[in-house]
Amino acid sequence: MAIAWRQGMAVANYIFRQKLKGVEKYPLVLMLEPLFRCNLECAGCGKIQYPEEILKKRLSAQQCEDAAMECGAPVVSIAGGEPLIHPEMPEIAERLVKRKKFVYLCTNAILLERELKKYKPSPYFRFSIHLDGLEETHDKSVCRKGVFKLAVEGIKKAKQAGFTVSTNTTIFLGADPAEFRRMFDFLTDLGVDGMMISPGYPYEKAPDQEHFLQREQTKALFRKILDNADPRWRFNHSNFFLEFLQGDRDYQCTAWGNPTRNVFGWQKPCYLMSDGYVQSFRELIDETPWERYGSGRDPRCNDCMVHCGYEATAVTDATRNLPNMLHALKPIGRSPVRVDPEQSRRREAQMVEEEVSAHE
Repeated sequence: MAIAWRQGMAVANYIFRQKLKGVEKYPLVLMLEPLFRCNLECAGCGKIQYPEEILKKRLSAQQCEDAAMECGAPVVSIAGGEPLIHPEMPEIAERLVKRKKFVYLCTNAILLERELKKYKPSPYFRFSIHLDGLEETHDKSVCRKGVFKLAVEGIKKAKQAGFTVSTNTTIFLGADPAEFRRMFDFLTDLGVDGMMISPGYPYEKAPDQEHFLQREQTKALFRKILDNADPRWRFNHSNFFLEFLQGDRDYQCTAWGNPTRNVFGWQKPCYLMSDGYVQSFRELIDETPWERYGSGRDPRCNDCMVHCGYEATAVTDATRNLPNMLHALKPIGRSPVRVDPEQSRRREAQMVEEEVSAHE
């Protein structure tokens, strides 16, 4: 696991405080989208298909800060669109860092070298560079040649300037597991501070609907990618989420753990599905029929194993007791512990029963 010690302790402390207060639904990561406009037109993206009047909209620095404080999540992931296009992005990042939020600024890195001087290194701030494979695969994914080289150069420049740098990778149907293992080696040698991985989920607006993974395909693919993993690989995920991706743990979605605030408002129920918007975080929590969403509840959710739905579930499980916390701190290693999925399902049912009992 490649989450910094400071961030890990802050998140664990936050979770324990929520549990002590008896809060049932609390956010861990705010998915902040200050704009949808981008300088790429990726085939798997559902954001850039909006009409021009929507692509012109932006959240102000004050709106972004207000959303972060209203939500209360310790981590803020700034996405889009391409955040570096936003003229107030340096101010947005600075405001959130002053609030001691752990900020992940997600970018395709096309503008990173030019914009780098506008940002300051901080233990509360990191760049998260989009890379969907090695050069040929990534450039095909983003529908433009040369972007992989720009991203790699951006990583080098940011590291040289003293920034913490992670990568984020979406893996689609037809991916070559060996390529992604080579990519993890390459990024490790490059000196990245962490890697995030997630299976592709079918955005309704995405132009390419043929290369998204079904649930069993996700498990098979990620098992091939992560089996006998090199312990040098540093992932920005709990081990529990990585084991979930491989089919070794069975979780239910807790989408309120990663709420989304964008130019329309607070998105119901999650970053990937749009069943309406509300104007406050409290409305999102109180008015969203959460029991209707998740695998086996809504057909749209059945194939989803994306971090915005399941990472929060995994983190909650990882902080459940001391043995889980110790396991979560271990590197993924060359001999991953296999968990009986049926046993995992029984544990999940027990967790639900205990949560219900605690609030009766």
